[in-house]
Amino acid sequence: MYSKEFSNKQKSPMQRFLFISGLLMFGLYFGLGIAIICWKDFPLALSFGYRVAFGLLLIVYSFIRFVRLLKR
Repeated sequence: MYSKEFSNKQKSPMQRFLFISGLLMFGLYFGLGIAIICWKDFPLALSFGYRVAFGLLLIVYSFIRFVRLLKR
């Protein structure tokens, strides 16, 4: 009668570890994207437009990873 979404099963330690590591990777990619956009003296010789494009690419990738993480 109940669907999988509403069952009260506890996650295994492996699933919990993978979920937490997925959240950390989401935060890492998101923070790196924001840092690249806001960092004025970026170590690589990129113009502002390329820095913004690369930062947005990392942010979009982090959200794709986050959505895939939530679907599991």
